[in-house]
Amino acid sequence: MHVPQRVIRPQLEWVATSNVPTRHGLFSMNVFRASSAHDAAHISSETSGVELAVEHIAMVYGDLRDKIAVPVRVHSECITSEVFSSLKCDCKEQLDNALATIVRLAGGMVIYLRQEGRGIGLGNKIRAYALQEQGHDTVDANRMLGLPDDARRYEIARDMLRYFGVRSIRLMTNNPEKISALENLGVEVTGRIPLVVSANVHSRAYLETKRSRMAHELPQLIEHQPD
Repeated sequence: MHVPQRVIRPQLEWVATSNVPTRHGLFSMNVFRASSAHDAAHISSETSGVELAVEHIAMVYGDLRDKIAVPVRVHSECITSEVFSSLKCDCKEQLDNALATIVRLAGGMVIYLRQEGRGIGLGNKIRAYALQEQGHDTVDANRMLGLPDDARRYEIARDMLRYFGVRSIRLMTNNPEKISALENLGVEVTGRIPLVVSANVHSRAYLETKRSRMAHELPQLIEHQPD
């Protein structure tokens, strides 16, 4: 059945929805397309002639309309961890933990934004990785490349929450600046749900930099060895 697109704001369109079974539970996957020049980064397909815009995802569990204090994870894409199982960061574990927690709490949403590498893109992220191999931390590596510490934006997350009629959220994050960024956009954040992942030998320095230089609320790191 064809469902017509719904324009939420000039930069965002709802595209499609379907139930998707995951190992955590059955979620409703909703796809949104960023349509403005600012957010879209259009790509032309040489084979089909179709112009594709960046697509973002809302994984919804339960009926969230008019709900308050909804558990929400605003998660930025991490191809290295989520696709290729890189051990350099905690992104994949945070995403899995968020999905599992939402099912355990009987309702919530993961907003998956396509802004790789804290918004600098995959190529720049790998350039920063190369500098980290030389002993620089993630903050200094970005600055050496002339890039900001964090280039992410959250207008699309705000608009998705409004689309689903969510009145207020409990944000699943260790990052107080993400809370501030959403509140500055008009999102009511009533609480925080930590997503703490144990460090491994490859991620320890990165997580320590998050704690000491990026003000993430992380406890003293406990390293574990991967199986």
